[in-house]
Amino acid sequence: MSKKTRKKSTKASSGKPARVQSKTSAKSPPSKTRRATASKSGKKSTNAKEPIAAKASARASHKPPSKQLKLERPETPADRQSVLTEGARAPAFRLPRDGGDTVSLSDYSGKKLVLFFYPRADTPGCTKEAIDFTRLAGAFAESQTAVLGVSADPQKTQESFRDKHRLTIPLVSDEKHEMLDAYGVWGEKSMYGRTFLGILRTTVLIGADGRIAKIWRNVRVDGHADEVLAAARTL
Repeated sequence: MSKKTRKKSTKASSGKPARVQSKTSAKSPPSKTRRATASKSGKKSTNAKEPIAAKASARASHKPPSKQLKLERPETPADRQSVLTEGARAPAFRLPRDGGDTVSLSDYSGKKLVLFFYPRADTPGCTKEAIDFTRLAGAFAESQTAVLGVSADPQKTQESFRDKHRLTIPLVSDEKHEMLDAYGVWGEKSMYGRTFLGILRTTVLIGADGRIAKIWRNVRVDGHADEVLAAARTL
């Protein structure tokens, strides 16, 4: 073997390249896995846990109490409907009527009295009801029974209603709802999906002894006045 060949083989078999490789591997940057592990153990990862803990405590603070508190619902006029019953003494009242006078329960002492409560003057159902009672006014008088129409309309509105339809039945105005509440006819109503407070169409027949003889609730206007007259005649 020549000297040149021996030199080349000696260089190839030397450990210098291995030493260079080990240096390179020592200086190489950490792998992605090592970076991720380092970031998890760093300060940023510790701070990232704080919002999670805050959210957990916020959720815990909004949990409902283990015991539900009982809230008492205030009494409404609708609740007082059951107070007025047949056989009970009729609640007293004194209110203005069409024409400027006042009318009271004591004015009809010893007589039978019909009170028909209607939601609003000059509306179709209320107009028909008032006309029907006016049509039978003579027959009620023969049976010694007086008739009063009652609503929350102002006195002037009642007078316009009377004049327009030639009504002869006295129309009482209860704008403060004192009588309406006492007789349990002011309460919750619903129409076209809307809920509101108003007069529940009701008729009350009071006997000569001042006690309630009969109550009609949720009145249907057709034939109602004739039905009330028939009941008054039996007293």
